[in-house]
Amino acid sequence: FQIWLNLPREDKMAEPCFSMLWGPTVPRLVREDDAGKRTDLTLVAGAFDGVTPPAPPPRSWAHRASSEVAIWTLKMEPGARFTIPAAAEGLNRVLYFFRGDELVVAGGRVPVGVAIAVRSDADVPLLAGSEETEILMLQGRPIGEPVVQYGPFVMNSEQEIRQTFADYQRTRFGGWPWPKDGPVHPRDAGRRARHPDGREEEAP
Repeated sequence: FQIWLNLPREDKMAEPCFSMLWGPTVPRLVREDDAGKRTDLTLVAGAFDGVTPPAPPPRSWAHRASSEVAIWTLKMEPGARFTIPAAAEGLNRVLYFFRGDELVVAGGRVPVGVAIAVRSDADVPLLAGSEETEILMLQGRPIGEPVVQYGPFVMNSEQEIRQTFADYQRTRFGGWPWPKDGPVHPRDAGRRARHPDGREEEAP
């Protein structure tokens, strides 16, 4: 999945920053129901059962504890049961059922390929169908600001979008120092990331 997370107005012009979520650092948990059938959880953002994923960038909406952002994937064995625990009131919480044949959510049957919005302040019991079932859960507190989008740019007003596009045409993301659009590290350098402050990070 490629998931876009909005920023509040005050952070839209923040200095560029990113966090590498290397595979080995992303928590993967296994929970079994009373029948011994398992659900595998991957926590990209948002804590579960005392387990917390790596920190997102400092100006990300997900970095604020009050945003209650959670990005989880769930893989359930056929017939497995799992309950997503209640969180705070007033959050958006959506389940994307993308693999399997059928899913029962709080007693209601859901076909594959469907997204369903559920209450954030209530437990959400799940029952997998006769096939292995996979779900993406996205959750977060609404920012509550206007959203205006054009191409890859997202701002709060049409005027800001026009200015952002003009800035891009003039400076190409603030000045692009490389001769090509897709620079990469040498193949023999291994997997690594170079942060805006010059710090280099190697894959664990």
